[in-house]
Amino acid sequence: MKITLENIGKQYKEDWIFQHINFEFHSGEPCVILGPNGSGKSTLINIISSHMLPTTGNICYFNDSKKIKQEEIFKNISVCSPYIELIEEFTLLENIQLFCSFKKLLKGLIPNDLIGITQLNKTGEKKLGQFSSGMKQRVKLALAVLADVSVILLDEPCMNLDLEGIDWYKELISKYAENRLVVVSSNSKKYEFEYCTKELYLVNFK
Repeated sequence: MKITLENIGKQYKEDWIFQHINFEFHSGEPCVILGPNGSGKSTLINIISSHMLPTTGNICYFNDSKKIKQEEIFKNISVCSPYIELIEEFTLLENIQLFCSFKKLLKGLIPNDLIGITQLNKTGEKKLGQFSSGMKQRVKLALAVLADVSVILLDEPCMNLDLEGIDWYKELISKYAENRLVVVSSNSKKYEFEYCTKELYLVNFK
């Protein structure tokens, strides 16, 4: 899988958040998008996921050198972001089952497996509204990483995670994300992206 950014820019009113980004993301080369608050990390993640259009430039998606049609992109991408909300009136299992109605899980996994992987085994019948912020973050990360997709986009993945949760996140990535295209956005929290081999600094594109 390859994603190519060609002269990507995003403008809000009179201000350019970033511009003239030319970059390539490849499977097996996890990449971190770095920058301070307000530099446009989440905005760029939204553009890569096709949830937002750039003001300038083009973004292209390729699978084995074959260009993916725009309407097929969502099938290849999963996202974990602070702005994605779970349904708090649903139980953990119901949230997982709803997710699976839109995206398949990795081969060999069923919805109940995700409860064990999140290590929230005793909460399957609890409504998400009873979960702590760290527990919800585990659920969002598990859904993103365990989806059967080629591209995983993680926006500040360790938000609300304690030390145990961070260790769990690292193990999740190590075990399930290898050889896929992984893009992380981070405020320079090294533990969020220490496995990344490429870096994109947004401060260079103002």
